[in-house]
Amino acid sequence: MSISSQLGKSFGRTNAERVNGMSSRGKTLSRLATGAMRYVVQIAIVGVCGMASAQNLAYDEVAEWIQPPNSGMLGSVSSIYPDAEGNLWIAERCGQNSCVGRDGLAPVLLYDPSGRWVRGFGEGLFVWPHGIYVDADGNIWVTDADGDGQRGHQVFKFSPEGDILMTLGEAGVAGTAPGQFNGPTGVVVAPNGDIFVTEGHDPDSNNRVQKFSPDGEFLASFGGTGSGPGEFIVPHDIAMDSRGRLFVADRDNNRIQIFDQDGVFLDQWHQFGRASGLFIGDDDTLYVSDNQSNAARNPGWERGIRVGSSRDGSVAAFIRDPAFDPGNSAATGAHGLAANATGEIFGAEVGAETVRKYVRR
Repeated sequence: MSISSQLGKSFGRTNAERVNGMSSRGKTLSRLATGAMRYVVQIAIVGVCGMASAQNLAYDEVAEWIQPPNSGMLGSVSSIYPDAEGNLWIAERCGQNSCVGRDGLAPVLLYDPSGRWVRGFGEGLFVWPHGIYVDADGNIWVTDADGDGQRGHQVFKFSPEGDILMTLGEAGVAGTAPGQFNGPTGVVVAPNGDIFVTEGHDPDSNNRVQKFSPDGEFLASFGGTGSGPGEFIVPHDIAMDSRGRLFVADRDNNRIQIFDQDGVFLDQWHQFGRASGLFIGDDDTLYVSDNQSNAARNPGWERGIRVGSSRDGSVAAFIRDPAFDPGNSAATGAHGLAANATGEIFGAEVGAETVRKYVRR
């Protein structure tokens, strides 16, 4: 049962990196799945201010549920996405917070639903894996949001077996021309095969969305640097709802912006916090991670995961980041996130170098 089914009445109401939690390099993950160990994480109904007004719902966090990959090291986990079978695809940074110097490690990892590592690929291809997406055909898309002169600033399309099916962008080039990228962050594919890529991980980057045909031909772009409607400062992720609308995590503007597929601005929402990661379920449940709000960047807001509706913008639930400190400038909590068909939530954490799993009590 989806969370919007459980909270349908709430959804029906209108209610109104490079700060990335730099992790220690080469940290070895020794946490093995123990299955039974859990502890309670309170989930709260929230209003537009993002502060808890009640705590009448609860999730359990499943502790130590995810195994390390065959390398023995799980580094900074940037993003996560489920496939049709309920498996989880993870983009992580080669056992540290960068794949530079770690060409022998695979940053694209497949886990089964229980948290058991299955396989990985992508060795030697990436500098700083960032966004991950699984399309309707089961292909895996991964963005590389940095470059080292030879690699980076590209988007890769892989088969589930790891074969490269398509690349977008010019390897190692942080460009401004159509079809070039400077820090691509997220990717989503429309039902007709059109490809949308957000780019601009740094505030002074391109700050735009580029649109490509199913065969990778550049079609159009929209956006630009600024804080007005249709402008961006660090468009950090992108997702699509059942109506085909594009949701962009406009992180440094503390909002989500909504567009049609021609780039026409439709709306902007501030009630989900300083959005880093976005995921929209088949039932239009909207999951948003905020791992950067603090007293300076987004005063009065707490970090955590907000759950609501992409249909009307209502916010139904909030899972606090247990490490939140309003005076902390480093990122903590979920950077990217996803949910499966049963409503389990998975938070990909850069600083903690793990994936947290939350299940409804």
